[in-house]
Amino acid sequence: TNSSNTLTTMMTNRLLAATTRHLTQRLLSHRANLSTASTSNNIFDKITFIGTGKMSQALLAPLITQKLQTPSSITAYDVSNTALEKVNELYPGVQTATSIPEAIHNSNLIVYGVKPQNCEKVHSEIRRAKLLEEDAPGNNFVRDDAILLSIVAGTPIQNFVDGSLVQRVARSMPNTPAQIGAGVTVWSCTDNIDAKERKQIKTILDSFGKSVFVDDESFIDMSTSISGSGPAYIFLLMEAMIDAGVHMGFSRETATILVHHTLLGSTKFAMETGEHPAVLRNSVTSPAGTTASAIYELENGKFRTVIKDAIWACYRRSLEMGGQCSQVGPNRANTPMQGSLGGGADITGIRSGSSHHPVEPPMGEMGVQSSFGDKRH
Repeated sequence: TNSSNTLTTMMTNRLLAATTRHLTQRLLSHRANLSTASTSNNIFDKITFIGTGKMSQALLAPLITQKLQTPSSITAYDVSNTALEKVNELYPGVQTATSIPEAIHNSNLIVYGVKPQNCEKVHSEIRRAKLLEEDAPGNNFVRDDAILLSIVAGTPIQNFVDGSLVQRVARSMPNTPAQIGAGVTVWSCTDNIDAKERKQIKTILDSFGKSVFVDDESFIDMSTSISGSGPAYIFLLMEAMIDAGVHMGFSRETATILVHHTLLGSTKFAMETGEHPAVLRNSVTSPAGTTASAIYELENGKFRTVIKDAIWACYRRSLEMGGQCSQVGPNRANTPMQGSLGGGADITGIRSGSSHHPVEPPMGEMGVQSSFGDKRH
């Protein structure tokens, strides 16, 4: 019996040892595969972020959490050492650099995440990196296949091409909700970026929300006024509704919950039903009811016109920031645009229309003879 137990124990130990060796080999193999995959599955060989503000971090974070790019293949540069220390703290493994030439070395995607007024400084540093490359051939400070990805507001593609001398540029306009992965980004790019590379860029932009590609760059300036600045309009509406609730007697906490979920639920309902907003509004509005009374006041206060005028004003400012003519939309003279809005599209100012408040002195209104030879009543 003792010899039988000893034999059983020996066989059991051998089986356990064999099983352990097998599992260890599989684990090591799995780790090796993961290591290989994490390197080969990078979207770009190296991504550099110039500027580490909120929007840059909104893009950087999902690249790591969604395993689209390994931290070691991402480099960040910022003029602020404090900002770089924060990057090291939040994103372990991400490389940091003390100069732009060092940061973009051998990078095939360079993300501009700076203020519009700082673009020229970055351009000059990239040009300097090109000169360094000429002095030291073989050092890929600026790769031939490098792509610039701009998340800078109001700055056209041609500005990056002329300023940085990099010929492959993608311009995007994300919005604030991208910081929680719920943004929407409109983007365009130069024709020399091929279909595969466009797919790679789209994957990156989709990582923090939804992306919409447009062939004509002028739509990016337009989108700035709707999706780019749009969250501010919603927050203002939110603020007004909450304040009204408090005025009526709700606690601010309760009023905030009611408004947040009303806006969230209404948006999801509109998206899921696919119905026109007018149809949805009518479904809530009973004849002579409470909603009808509220809608009457909104319409009487020219709510729609105020919203549309705000969007036009935002669009004009976006054009001005890009050094383009902003004489478009209501109350603007029919003057030719100086230059193009991008994509080769020349745009002329739209004939004057009526607006409830004059952004500029109105033309052709109130029965006054206009420059177009007609009267408006």
